[in-house]
Amino acid sequence: MADKESLVVASKVKAYIKSNDMMTSSDALGALSDAVYSLLDAAIKRTKANKRRTVKAQDV
Repeated sequence: MADKESLVVASKVKAYIKSNDMMTSSDALGALSDAVYSLLDAAIKRTKANKRRTVKAQDV
């Protein structure tokens, strides 16, 4: 994720993980943001395939 902006709120992710008695590694947030980019890219592709411009829950 070197050139992309993070799509996750680090403090919220870390707090959630900590609330489950776990710790967050230094590379976990980057991997999570990459997964979000992939999820959104797939949703955008489905939206375009359905000839729409609005990404809906069903596309995710």
